Amino acid sequence: MVGLKPKKGKLLIAEPSLTGDVSFNRSVVLLAEHNEEGSVGFILNKPLEYHINDLVTEISIPFQVYNGGPVEQDNLYFIHKVPHLIDNSIEISDGIYWGGDFEKTISLINQKVISENDIRFFLGYSGWSSLQLDQELSSKSWIVVKNKYESAIIQKSSVAFWKEKMIELGGNYLLWSNAPENPSLN
Repeated sequence: MVGLKPKKGKLLIAEPSLTGDVSFNRSVVLLAEHNEEGSVGFILNKPLEYHINDLVTEISIPFQVYNGGPVEQDNLYFIHKVPHLIDNSIEISDGIYWGGDFEKTISLINQKVISENDIRFFLGYSGWSSLQLDQELSSKSWIVVKNKYESAIIQKSSVAFWKEKMIELGGNYLLWSNAPENPSLN
């Protein structure tokens, strides 16, 4: 499974060597798009101190908001698994969708038709220009793995998600699963 090619729907696991990278240290990224023009993804395991109702006052329910990545952090994005409820969604893969009719989404959240298990909100996204991700993969910054969770990935909100992936990868990665986030503080 390790060493897969990047493709929308796959997960990017930050290599332990990305320790000094503020944005991507210990990140698990869902690739929402990958083509010759570039790549877009959302960091799944970096919750922010905000809830959606802090940012969108029309929403009454406090769903967690995540740091999607360092690009356009003043914009809100979302992934979900309810395309039958949210018009104009773009399929990523395996029952996961990106975006759609935001006004309708607000209404469905307030009506409790959409739950926090159905949707994930992000400030910003992770973006790579043409061939940039390929270069980062060549320099061993990322590991590409299959999204074995499919649409249930939306519920994988644990900040320990990266550690879980290190344990699954095994071998030399096991050591990193218990290493402190900032080894210089050890």
